[in-house]
Amino acid sequence: MSESKEKVTEEQTAEEQQQNEQSAEQENKTEELYAQYEDYEADELRDLLVARDQEVQALEQELAEAKDSHLRKAAELENYRKRVQRERSQVYETAKANALEDFLEINDDLQRTLKAAEDLDVNDTLMDGVNLVASKFKEVLNKYGVERIDEEGVPFNVDLHDAMMRQKPEDDSIGSDMVLNVVESGYRMGDRTIRHAKVIVSE
Repeated sequence: MSESKEKVTEEQTAEEQQQNEQSAEQENKTEELYAQYEDYEADELRDLLVARDQEVQALEQELAEAKDSHLRKAAELENYRKRVQRERSQVYETAKANALEDFLEINDDLQRTLKAAEDLDVNDTLMDGVNLVASKFKEVLNKYGVERIDEEGVPFNVDLHDAMMRQKPEDDSIGSDMVLNVVESGYRMGDRTIRHAKVIVSE
């Protein structure tokens, strides 16, 4: 007989021996149970079965309550994890907005400088340097999703605009509560307004 066949035969023999031992152990347990209850009367056995059923029901109830408690605690833990993650994200967004806000006025000054230089005879090399700095500022703001709020002719929105004054529009077709002029641009990052735009609003 080959070595592989001998190995298979030994494994089968060991498995059969284990099954026989388990079967014998089960038979011994059954016989012990029979011996335990053979002296009981029918009424006693009935009462014992009722008591066992009640005990099983009580245990099942405890198990159900334990499972329910476990599910509730798991849900509470998941809610806590999500809340911490949400709060951490909010703290990060707030810190980022606060840091960017400090640079917005510098960016505004650069934009005003470029606009004023359009009507002046300024050294080209100097203007190239200013344009380069302004371009880098714009890249940083774009990187963090910061957008200017400077659109005119749109409805006034308290979430985006800060009304400096109201005035009657020159064009009678313009309704009330429209942005006539942007005095100072605002900025927003996603749904968060970093700085409200200062605007003049139609009466």
